[in-house]
Amino acid sequence: MLVLGISGLDRSMSVKKDMLPGLDPREQRLVQGLESAAALVGEDGVIAASAQERHDGVKGTGGFPADAVEACLRVAGVSLDDVDFLAHGFRYEPSPAFERDDLVRRWYREVYSEQVQLDILASRYPGHDWSRKLVRVPHHLAHAASAYHLSGFSDALVLVADGMGEAESISVMSGRDGRLEVLRTYPIGASLGILYSVVTHYLGFLPGMDEYKVMGLAPYGDASRHAGAAEELARHLPGGRLLVPLLARDRSPVERETHRGSLRRLEELFGPARHPDAPLTQRHMDVAATLQRRLEESLLFVLRSALEETGGGPRDLCMAGGVALNCTANGTIARSGLFERMFVQPASGDDGAALGAALWQLRRHVPAEPVAMTMPYWGEGFGPEEIAGALAVLGPEHEVRELPDARLLAEVSGLIRSGAVVAWFQGRMEFGPRALGNRSILADPSAPHMREHLNAVVKQREEFRPFAPAVLDEDAREYFEIEPGQEGLFRHMLFTAQVREKYRDLLPAVTHVDGSARVQVVERDAAPRFWSLIRRFGDDWGTPMLLNTSFNLRGQPIVRTPQEAVATYARSSLDALAIGGWLVIRRPGARRGAA
Repeated sequence: MLVLGISGLDRSMSVKKDMLPGLDPREQRLVQGLESAAALVGEDGVIAASAQERHDGVKGTGGFPADAVEACLRVAGVSLDDVDFLAHGFRYEPSPAFERDDLVRRWYREVYSEQVQLDILASRYPGHDWSRKLVRVPHHLAHAASAYHLSGFSDALVLVADGMGEAESISVMSGRDGRLEVLRTYPIGASLGILYSVVTHYLGFLPGMDEYKVMGLAPYGDASRHAGAAEELARHLPGGRLLVPLLARDRSPVERETHRGSLRRLEELFGPARHPDAPLTQRHMDVAATLQRRLEESLLFVLRSALEETGGGPRDLCMAGGVALNCTANGTIARSGLFERMFVQPASGDDGAALGAALWQLRRHVPAEPVAMTMPYWGEGFGPEEIAGALAVLGPEHEVRELPDARLLAEVSGLIRSGAVVAWFQGRMEFGPRALGNRSILADPSAPHMREHLNAVVKQREEFRPFAPAVLDEDAREYFEIEPGQEGLFRHMLFTAQVREKYRDLLPAVTHVDGSARVQVVERDAAPRFWSLIRRFGDDWGTPMLLNTSFNLRGQPIVRTPQEAVATYARSSLDALAIGGWLVIRRPGARRGAA
């Protein structure tokens, strides 16, 4: 059986722009159905998955994932005729809630309804009986399936937290013997995801996109300065109930679409909102710290309440939904002692709902116990001929050499140690927001000024943003405060750990201001070529670790094809490109591109 999953709501952004013309671009993004993607699964597991933004270049796009669908079919060598079901990660049904006002009526009529989805599919792919093939999966159930079925845990608590599903913002489920059962849901008025997005907007960033920036900013702040406002952000009530009072300030239909009422209340609590171009001050950092702490406290509150209701078990936890991409909160939960094991699905945002919808439908028809995934290298890969063709466009200012594998690793190791920043393009593309060693930019984690150089010159992004260390599995506990047996928790760069005190000064490029790092543990069997490069760097220079960040420039999705990799390298300030078996460097005196 083959099941194709998709995420996104194709008309969401255009309908909002039409309904409310003249909105701020940040207000336009306060919609559901962004991060569209496609995933193809079969009885043996995940075959392919790809985010639409990697194809059309529009970060966080909600457009129909036509290119991603075609990529998944190409990888599998099949056509749509071979697909048994198409599963969509939303299931809106007619409800009195959609009669509340003209705006929500229009949302259902033009974006959410089953007929809209059938019309979109019919226009894209005529000649198919989509009324038979289309399966609409409730949004939180899709998220839950994406985590549970790939966790390897037979008996687990499953937490989904995001902005909202159809009518819920948090869902707690039980996963047992390959099946999911909803234990409790929290309404939209308890949405920790919307809360985080609204504060992201207040701080001058792009909601639905830049929440990770707020997470990175939080360690610079002092949460105690606004401790009195914590109850306004999230209130913990008897019986495990949760409330986000801020959201009740959005009273009119327009306010519910823009959260202007919530933003006004934030200004009353914390002072004027930051303009996107204004400098970041200590006040902004303190607000970020307050938000981050309250998020962590609220997630622990929900989880403790769930454990009490279930009699203290199960002791394994799966997580998905956009909130599960908060690495700092994940690290706090892991250290809480509430659970023996944890798994966070690496594409926990709405791109992962495509994967989960497909897995949910597959396991309805072909039941199976969860199997632990390794690395999400589910995108397209490219052969030597395609890479050579992409490199042929480079001019004489670039030196292009095809090298044996051992020589390639040795030269890249030497370049990185000399202070070079090297783009690394290998194998199949990762699925999810993290570059995990196949579409990466690599540098020396011990270089004192590397973080500033990467942020200012290469990536052209905010100077406070941290970078992740990729460390060998067998050496992770030497450098980071990771409990024995928990190394696998960090393979997808979704948890923070403290850098051991004695190494913090030795690893300035990957140690955040609070001593933490968003660690990626690299296992030999799961990522053999990336492991070999880090091993070579460690053998050559003493530290089995590399700084790893995504291969993209400001405003650009992570590169997908060899052509994109070569073009991005050529117009950037990157020093070298290792792509397949080729190494590209600029000849002495060659003018660098402008990022």
